[in-house]
Amino acid sequence: MRNKILNGNLKIDESLYNLINEEILPTTQIKKEDFWNSFEKIIEELTPTNKALLEKREELQNAIDNWHKQNRYSIENTEYKNFLKEIGYLQEPCEDFKVTTQNVDEEIALQAGPQLVVPVKNARFALNAANARWGSLYDALYGSDIFSKEGELAITKEYNKKRGEKVVNFAKEHLDCLAPLTKGSHKDAIAYKIVDKELQVELKNKELVSLKEKNKALAFVGEKENPTSLVLKNNNLHVIIEFDKNSFIGKLDLAGIKDVTVEAAVTTIMDCEDSIAAVDAQDKVEVYRNWFGLMKGTLEESFTKNGKNLTRKLTKDKVFKTLDNKELIRHGRSLLFIRNVGHLMTNPAILDKNDEEIFEGIMDCMITTLAAIPDLTNKNQKRNSRTKSLYIVKPKMHGPQEVAFAVKMFALVEKALNLPLNTLKIGIMDEERRTTVNLKECIKEAKDRVVFINTGFLDRTGDEIHTSMLAGAMTAKTKMKQEPWIKAYENWNVDIGLECGLQGKAQIGKGMWAMPDEMARMMTEKISHPKSGANTAWVPSPTAAVLHSIHYHQVDVFEVQNTLKGKRRASLEELLTIPLLKEELSKEQIKNELDNNAQGILGYVVRWIDEGIGCSKVPDINNIALMEDRATLRISSQHLANWLEHGICTKEEVMNSLEQMAKVVDKQNEKDPNYIPIAPAYDGFAFKAACDLILKGKAQPSGYTEPILHQYRREFKDSICK
Repeated sequence: MRNKILNGNLKIDESLYNLINEEILPTTQIKKEDFWNSFEKIIEELTPTNKALLEKREELQNAIDNWHKQNRYSIENTEYKNFLKEIGYLQEPCEDFKVTTQNVDEEIALQAGPQLVVPVKNARFALNAANARWGSLYDALYGSDIFSKEGELAITKEYNKKRGEKVVNFAKEHLDCLAPLTKGSHKDAIAYKIVDKELQVELKNKELVSLKEKNKALAFVGEKENPTSLVLKNNNLHVIIEFDKNSFIGKLDLAGIKDVTVEAAVTTIMDCEDSIAAVDAQDKVEVYRNWFGLMKGTLEESFTKNGKNLTRKLTKDKVFKTLDNKELIRHGRSLLFIRNVGHLMTNPAILDKNDEEIFEGIMDCMITTLAAIPDLTNKNQKRNSRTKSLYIVKPKMHGPQEVAFAVKMFALVEKALNLPLNTLKIGIMDEERRTTVNLKECIKEAKDRVVFINTGFLDRTGDEIHTSMLAGAMTAKTKMKQEPWIKAYENWNVDIGLECGLQGKAQIGKGMWAMPDEMARMMTEKISHPKSGANTAWVPSPTAAVLHSIHYHQVDVFEVQNTLKGKRRASLEELLTIPLLKEELSKEQIKNELDNNAQGILGYVVRWIDEGIGCSKVPDINNIALMEDRATLRISSQHLANWLEHGICTKEEVMNSLEQMAKVVDKQNEKDPNYIPIAPAYDGFAFKAACDLILKGKAQPSGYTEPILHQYRREFKDSICK
């Protein structure tokens, strides 16, 4: 038991108490006594409602389970839909409205571009993501698989000129796309200069040309006749052509271009939830301290790379001169959201008057907001929000009542911390079925605060399976994306968002590209997100953000949204189409599905439990690196729980698969010095957690993985402290 400090009726872990009192509160005008008294009152007021909302989830789930026991599901039969209305799962549609959110930064309201999600518990990752607003297109192309890595294009120890030529050619074709010349190509340019407040480009035939759309040339650095940087703007995204004829790359270029820097991760979600393993006060202190450092602008992280000692810190803003000699400042860092945890979990960092752990979502809201006050009060030299707003993403909310609860919590925290009403903006993650089918009603509850809605295929599928657990066996996980409800869900989200007036006030987002090493494939497939009307989509790395930014130059998302306004491309019936297995599977097909799920579960859980890594590249059964977090774990564990429930496989077959895949996972991690092998004992905390996630999956609240993961991670931490 860690030391607890008694303050009023709260028992607070000493390390958290000291962080707040000694580090965070001194940067505000809030007295220690006022903070803790207000916090305690908020906990007392919100805890009963939070508990009641969780009880409502269980009540609805039990009713749905009982209905499936007594009725054969068919979407053609309106009985199922009527039943959902009767129990309050489906709410009556609300009247039309438009969101009224004010004081929204332009990155959310006016720019369409990639979005990173990063574990704020890892300072180095957090800084890397915050600084990923701008990135080198040359580096991203050269180091990724956009071009073959074989033969004459191989990435070699020394610079491969052939590969470099491919990179430069691609980048200049991109310039031709976003800022075409009146004649010729950027490939033929030998000089760029500003003449009479206009960009002129000299081609190798000595001809002077300009841009077809002259206003796309925005600003520069250096001398007009010989700029060192030139800023172009397209679809409200910026691209910087960097010049240096004496640099290694620049001297190989006709115009002396050394790089093309693109505006990439326009926004980033700093994550307290699915991508981290935070189970106690020690973990939460790391999370809150890093977030506080970002909000003060002082976060730094020192590390060794290739034998060199490096320190990473937040980058400065970029300063340019417009073509008519005015100063232009562009934000140097990604605009940061903070994703708090949902309504389910509690945390032992603080105990209430009944010696019960308080709800972690309430704790996150109060403390992450307190930590953001330096930014909200202009004390941060490296500002995040210039509109004095704090953007909080709330995940895993079920329906409008839970959104209303979050909104009430935000208002109470604002009052306690002397912040103006609606300072706290909300991001609604559309990843639970009860939220999807009532999305308009959810948005209405937060219409003065909403800045973000998105789709999340993996969590949404996990909830789909759990909600309809007793309807029948689900289709194979590998075929889930082909099911009708998926397309309906993705379209519905955009259409409802536009109907509620999110354009120009909030982001409509899409989910993660989960294969960080498969960039060529991403460039082929992920353009579908801006084409769908989504003005942001998640990417797994700064490199992916740079490359995905290309899509937002190729597609004017706001124009796409204009063509979609007033349309409803999906029906409620399609959304309620349960993805049931329709064919009989062979033993080989069943085994392949078991092994694929078991390997993915073990590969992720062993790092979560034994090393406290909440998100990482985990090799799948075919050794393809995938970004795994609790959302991927939820779908895999729920899928196997469903197949067990309906006799597609047996417990013995699941256990055999887990033991076989444990050996595969051990082999994949054999070079990790911190790795604890699973086999041959199969008795470690991680293996037990993996088993419970499947065998007890049906009984988990909404199919969530957090209760089991937190239990075993704490047990593991306790074991190494003894």
